[in-house]
Amino acid sequence: SAFNESFASFVQHEGLRQWRSARGLPPLDDQHQRRNDEFVRLVLDLRERLRALYANTHDTEKIAAAKQREFRDFRDRYRQWRDTQPGARDAADRSRDAFVAGPLNNASLLPFGLYDQWLPAFATLFREAGGDWPTFYAHVRALAREPQAQRDGVL
Repeated sequence: SAFNESFASFVQHEGLRQWRSARGLPPLDDQHQRRNDEFVRLVLDLRERLRALYANTHDTEKIAAAKQREFRDFRDRYRQWRDTQPGARDAADRSRDAFVAGPLNNASLLPFGLYDQWLPAFATLFREAGGDWPTFYAHVRALAREPQAQRDGVL
């Protein structure tokens, strides 16, 4: 679920940040996170375009053709974005290239956004817990017991 994935992502990011800080290591390069965030926005934009297409068109042949155009246009937007990125390319860049070059379909787009949908909410909960992990975990456990609609409202 978006709740679980966002929680795990927050714990990973914050835990790594604290671990590096405690060892006197510099923060991770923000360029990597910025690139990832921008790529996710490109994918979420494609998902939104497809959602609008499905809502406004009911002819399956027209949908199929328009969907392929959207995928082609997404690949073009991705290449334009990728080619403007500063710095050396890394493994994450090659992974994004492979994803975009591979077969695209609704299922392959689904995971994007799950991992970060509630990150700001978990960051707020952590700040409200005074940066105390046990207090934060207790709040998250209580929230996890709530029905999804109520939990989403709180987040």
